[in-house]
Amino acid sequence: MSLATATRPVDAPGQDAPYLLTPGPLTTSDTIKAAMLHDWGSWDDDFNRLTAEICAQLLEMAGASDEAYACVPLQGSGTFAVEAALATAIDRHGKALVLANGAYGQRAARILEVLGREHVVLDKGDYLPPRGEEVAAWLDADPEITDVFLVHCETSSGILNPLAEIAEVVKARGKGLIVDAMSSFGAVPLSVEAVPVDVLVSSANKCLEGVPGFGFVILRRDLLEASAGRAHSLSLDLFEQWRYMERTGQWRFTPPTHVVAAFHTALAEHRAEGGVAGRLARYTRSRERLVAGMRELGFATLLEDRWLSPIITTFVSPGHPAFDFGRFYAELKARGFVIYPGKLTEAESFRIGCIGRLDVAVVERLLDAVREALAAMGVDDGRPAA
Repeated sequence: MSLATATRPVDAPGQDAPYLLTPGPLTTSDTIKAAMLHDWGSWDDDFNRLTAEICAQLLEMAGASDEAYACVPLQGSGTFAVEAALATAIDRHGKALVLANGAYGQRAARILEVLGREHVVLDKGDYLPPRGEEVAAWLDADPEITDVFLVHCETSSGILNPLAEIAEVVKARGKGLIVDAMSSFGAVPLSVEAVPVDVLVSSANKCLEGVPGFGFVILRRDLLEASAGRAHSLSLDLFEQWRYMERTGQWRFTPPTHVVAAFHTALAEHRAEGGVAGRLARYTRSRERLVAGMRELGFATLLEDRWLSPIITTFVSPGHPAFDFGRFYAELKARGFVIYPGKLTEAESFRIGCIGRLDVAVVERLLDAVREALAAMGVDDGRPAA
């Protein structure tokens, strides 16, 4: 990656749109927006070529050989892909251990409940990661558990969970490992064969900086082949989606053609930036400046530094009596920035993301906007309540 690539200014959102400092949807480049101006036939050979190239590139990014793994794209949000993956990977008579430390682990447990799959939850609360020794103890105590589910980056808090140590104990006990890499894939190094992971789920509109409209599941071919008839749903059946694509090269039902074309462009921009390493470097620089600048204003991060991800950071709300999140949000939006409210149960908080077409220069402008917003509210201290 050249210095010019690493420091190239990012595009402004355009059309007076704010920067989206969220875990997705996110601010996209002008070229990705432009890619959606062309109409595609969903059965056309040119469109099928885009799909095939996307799947091949995603497998390569995941460190997955085409002989051992398949990539299955699926229409809908990331949650659609997670539900399809859980229904495909976990046998109807299996039992899952869900590792939860935020809303998305809890959502997976809810999906399993609706699916009628037996499961148990190791709940770590809002800001602590599940550790390998804890997972080992649960698996040793309950031999009926067949699969483990983990959210790699839990964006409720921004924590980056210790995937490698968890994968080690899961594999040592011969269990399946399903990883929601929705908000990490493309910016955090991950090889499904080296870690190892049986099923990885992600989405177009996260670290790969596409737009919402489809997710994708990268999973072992032998597991996929054994899942015939297991799905609970016609449209969320990964086995049938994969089998149809293998036979025809086409999506089984109408694909989000413009989204797929934009994603093809997004993957080209990802490569031009230096791939996973290049994207991680930019996100990390932005996160470091964001955290440092917010702490200068008195704000505290929910997490210890060692658990901070480069994706999104949760800040504890100030204890100042004049602070109101709704007003803070509106003041920042008026200055060109959209942030996220907290998604926690124990602490009043808000979240600021570093993914999308953002860089340190944008973060500096954000910090200026935060100062102005606090001044407008009459808040002179960002420290949390005792």
